[in-house]
Amino acid sequence: MTLQTWWLFVMAVFLLSGTPGPNMLHILQRSVDFGLRRTVAAMAGCLAGLVTILAASAAGLTALLLAIPGAFEVLRWGGTAYLVWLGIKAWRADPTPLDVGDDAALADRRLTAAQLFRGGFAISISNPKALLFAAAFFPQFVSAAAPKAPQFAILVLTFAVVECFWYLVYALGGRGLARHLGRPSLKKWFNRLTGSIFIGFGVLLLRFRHN
Repeated sequence: MTLQTWWLFVMAVFLLSGTPGPNMLHILQRSVDFGLRRTVAAMAGCLAGLVTILAASAAGLTALLLAIPGAFEVLRWGGTAYLVWLGIKAWRADPTPLDVGDDAALADRRLTAAQLFRGGFAISISNPKALLFAAAFFPQFVSAAAPKAPQFAILVLTFAVVECFWYLVYALGGRGLARHLGRPSLKKWFNRLTGSIFIGFGVLLLRFRHN
């Protein structure tokens, strides 16, 4: 892999990762609900799920899923159900406003760091489209004339670093947004908007077909 190829990969991933998707929306919502500090656990979960997907794709899991009849469909339906469930949960969420200046109130929220991590991991790992995307995207930047394992490792690490940057951007955006959601009516509409987007992602995933 040449330096020029790597920079091309960085630019492509920077644009792709910045595009709002389930992971970014999840982090935005967590930052609004729990504050920046506690959202780090959700970011870590999303990143762990993404790295797992990328590593599995590089290891050939995508080809295995496509070779087993029905395996991809089961994974796709599972991912859809989870996104729709998150959407419904957001719709029904308590619209009580946060006191963004009170760290003790934020720390008092019921979800633990482990639960926030698991939630982020679940939403990241439940997207089979990302698995196929990685399988199609990564090989475009891998040189056939050089050992493939080190190249895939560099690509996965690069993707993870860029993804972390965008996680922080969205988390900071959510923290800033929380300051404008002091009224229960606004918080209610924010919950419903994010819930509708999650459900929309689930419908798009259901409509997704691999070739």
